[in-house]
Amino acid sequence: MLTGAIEAAYGQTYDVRWVYNPDEVGARIGAGTYVSCIAETPAGELLCHIGMSLAAAGDAVGHSGQAVTLPAARGQHLFTRTKRYLMDWAQERGLAGMYSEATAAHPYSQKANIELGAHETGFLLGWIPASVSNDAAGERTGRQSAALFYTKLNDGHERDVYAPERHRGIVAQTIELCRLRGRVAEPPADCELPPRSELHVEVDRDHNLALITVLQPGADLEEAVAGERRHLFHRENLDALYLDLPLERPATALVADHLERLGVSYAGVFPNHRTDGDVLRMQSLHRVRVKADDVAVASDHGRELLDYVLADLPRVG
Repeated sequence: MLTGAIEAAYGQTYDVRWVYNPDEVGARIGAGTYVSCIAETPAGELLCHIGMSLAAAGDAVGHSGQAVTLPAARGQHLFTRTKRYLMDWAQERGLAGMYSEATAAHPYSQKANIELGAHETGFLLGWIPASVSNDAAGERTGRQSAALFYTKLNDGHERDVYAPERHRGIVAQTIELCRLRGRVAEPPADCELPPRSELHVEVDRDHNLALITVLQPGADLEEAVAGERRHLFHRENLDALYLDLPLERPATALVADHLERLGVSYAGVFPNHRTDGDVLRMQSLHRVRVKADDVAVASDHGRELLDYVLADLPRVG
């Protein structure tokens, strides 16, 4: 059913390619790393689909996606009702929360997430490839952006969060709004950076972008990221790069501000399964220009957060 729903809304342009392979979808469901929630007519005809991915079976935070409402069901708030059912299912099983990216080409999906109690935690500029064609988005060209949402389902663990001084205020605001159990803290006075950073680089060819997860920030982080960025943009010809810094490591408060010289700017707070908790996500775009008018928002908080993200972009000129 997932494949049929995606094809109905996106044709063959959806940027997560495994959804077109029913065997792969079935394997993920069987492994407990994907949950498919559907609404259908009494005759068994599909009306709405929402999925939730887990990095591993039993994870505490799910990634909601593959949300499709068929044309015949639009205007009935079926997306909201179906996602509420999935959220209740996840909450009963003890998940701490659920995050999702909602297209910023239009505000409709964002409004539905807000109705369900989700809050914006960031904006991923240029996240969606230009090749994606969504029948709800109208005629748009170029890469599109996505709003990142988090919905709290259960309490997570208490933890200290170490954000760089420049972004401490917006990180604290996000944590408070999403009711995360994190406390923004100063790094210990004796905190020292190890000589070398530990990075994990993942290239997403479907999106033509890369995600660099900083497992351990080190004194060489600026140099290490500069080298990866140069290779990914000029040798791999990627359009965008996203950099995740672990907020539960004190070293993050010491290194993130240095990355501004590389043209890396604030995106938001984001879960990352390769670290022990949430991350500060930074972003860098290559040959992609984003203006405020290109990004739709659905709340006053969303507008404030988007203004912050856009203001932090490197100046061109």
